[in-house]
Amino acid sequence: MSEKDVPIMDYEGSRWREEFWRGREYEDAVERIALDALLPPTGKRLVEIGAGFGRLADLYRGYEQVILLDYARSMLKDARERLGNDPRFIFVAADLYNLPFADNALDTALTIRVLHHVANIPNAFAEIARATRPQGTYLTDFANKRHLKALVKYHLYRSEGINPYSLEPYEFVKLNFDYHPSYISKALNAVGFELRKERAVSIFRIGALKRFAPTSLLVSLDAKLQAPISNLQITPSIFFKTESVKNGDARLNENLWRCVKCRVEKISVSDTTMQCAACGARFFQNEGIWELKV
Repeated sequence: MSEKDVPIMDYEGSRWREEFWRGREYEDAVERIALDALLPPTGKRLVEIGAGFGRLADLYRGYEQVILLDYARSMLKDARERLGNDPRFIFVAADLYNLPFADNALDTALTIRVLHHVANIPNAFAEIARATRPQGTYLTDFANKRHLKALVKYHLYRSEGINPYSLEPYEFVKLNFDYHPSYISKALNAVGFELRKERAVSIFRIGALKRFAPTSLLVSLDAKLQAPISNLQITPSIFFKTESVKNGDARLNENLWRCVKCRVEKISVSDTTMQCAACGARFFQNEGIWELKV
């Protein structure tokens, strides 16, 4: 499957913040706890890929430059309106499979609530690995194929549903995937990311439990259990912290951009325009958002 043939989940025009996140205070809180434990506290340059409306942007206060990237321009417009004109933030509409960043241009990269929409994990990881400097950090989460409910259901009704022990991704709805932890680990290792820490997250993501138990109690219990039970890998969501072990100088590439058309790093930037010196392609900033999709 070529890069252009890979389907992409596009949330353009969706009301994701108002509709999806209403009633999900528990999930938001426990994901923040996991990230607070795993995220390097400081750095020069961080990118969140699939940043949406900037839900997690306040966690990146230790970074000099924060790039919020999403395929959907409307999501980034929402993020920019919420975050104001903080000069640390750069808003980029771009494609995960063709990132507009130079090699080794990132200290830290994140994909949170993104992989479950990614149809080609190896290509996505390879592109993130290219842009992350040696000894840099990649943080991600994924929907776990072998969570406890799936395991119980499989052993009770083995003739029905999916096999949670098999490694292949499970697409339960179009462009919605569950992954086996070993599949994700192997794909990360293949591009030079090594697992350093993990967290078991959303342990109590059960509708009835969330309706009757106080959110504060569930969040407190989740926080206490995330690290101790992470090796069981039975929660609906798993967070991985990885380190790039690829060869080369660990210093950050001072060049941030590369051309998404010819993939050369010869980019000149003015206030609202980028131009590639190699192929002549021009890219523009519109309402504070860089438009960097081919």
